[in-house]
Amino acid sequence: GDSLVSVLRQLRSRYDARPKDFPQSVILCGVRDVRDYRIQASSEKAPLTGGSCFNINSESLLVGPLTQSEVVELYRQHTEATGQIFEQEALSLAYSLTNGQPWLVNALAFEACFKDTRGRDRTQAITAELIMAAKESLIQRRVTHLDQLADKLQEPRVRSVVQPMLEGGDITEYKLDDVQYVLDLGLITRGSQGLQIANPIYREVIPRELSSGMQTNLEPKVFRQWYINPDGSLAVEKLLQDFQQFFRENSESWIQRFTYLEAGPQLLLQAYLQRVVNGGGRIDREYGLGRGRTDLLLTWPYGEPHHGKVSLVQKVVFELKLQHKTKDKTLAEGLKQIKLYLDRVGEKSGHLLIFDRDPKRSWDEKIYREEHESSGSLVTVWGM
Repeated sequence: GDSLVSVLRQLRSRYDARPKDFPQSVILCGVRDVRDYRIQASSEKAPLTGGSCFNINSESLLVGPLTQSEVVELYRQHTEATGQIFEQEALSLAYSLTNGQPWLVNALAFEACFKDTRGRDRTQAITAELIMAAKESLIQRRVTHLDQLADKLQEPRVRSVVQPMLEGGDITEYKLDDVQYVLDLGLITRGSQGLQIANPIYREVIPRELSSGMQTNLEPKVFRQWYINPDGSLAVEKLLQDFQQFFRENSESWIQRFTYLEAGPQLLLQAYLQRVVNGGGRIDREYGLGRGRTDLLLTWPYGEPHHGKVSLVQKVVFELKLQHKTKDKTLAEGLKQIKLYLDRVGEKSGHLLIFDRDPKRSWDEKIYREEHESSGSLVTVWGM
């Protein structure tokens, strides 16, 4: 608004006085090129663009995502300075978690090498385990960058683009400026499958942040020990049975509390799961425009430790779908989709959750449990 217009006009008015009475060079750094801003100023009847009030621009530079080789080179500088190496698996994981987002690339390494006491010993290599622990620590502490990201999610123009992604649906009504704005924020990117969330860390932060208040409300209602088997594994069937009943009793009032109302069922389930797995496992999420579903992979380590690591890892696949068609068509589509996801992650069984939001149907019609076997895969279907 007025503040930016004032800055730009001061720069222009004193431009010819440099270098004696004015800085020789000034860098304006932001999430967008100054020339792309549409500025609302009280002194002007119509919005100004950065270019019209700032015509002394020398050059616009974009700090885009780092390539995988650039991430390796950056981390190698730490090795040269300290002697501490990054294992190859750690390098690959750091890139895959961030997709080269510069701030995240630096933050992960700083967390692993300086914040984590295990990483301060320069004779110890930085492992994938330390990188994963660094990621979780950044998310839980809501470091500044991720906290600002969470704040952006509340903006209507961001919500208009991100909410359909969480649903797995399509953007039916949107403005190109809104899409470009979210692209400029670095929150989404254009991939081979169209618009998608920019990296796995953002994919995890977004639903966790949007459901954080719900997780707090669930604390006195849901306890992890309810779902731990004697051998330490998760009792997934019991967990989903309890969630199904919880959804029946509470969804109508609880979903109304979400800012992203249309994605409420998916967010409520993720809040429930996060409440159970916090600190013990992790949830990897895949969602995006036009996918028609949200895929979750819950990873839960358990068993007696062996050489400092747990001996067993339980992986549970969930696919979440909203029922827009008939039950039979939604089910057929969902079974086909979850089979592809199971094949990709190397699992033989999974859970398909179908949310029916038609107020005309009774809960007795919506609530069901079925088992379907296809091509060697067992899929348990949960109606909600």
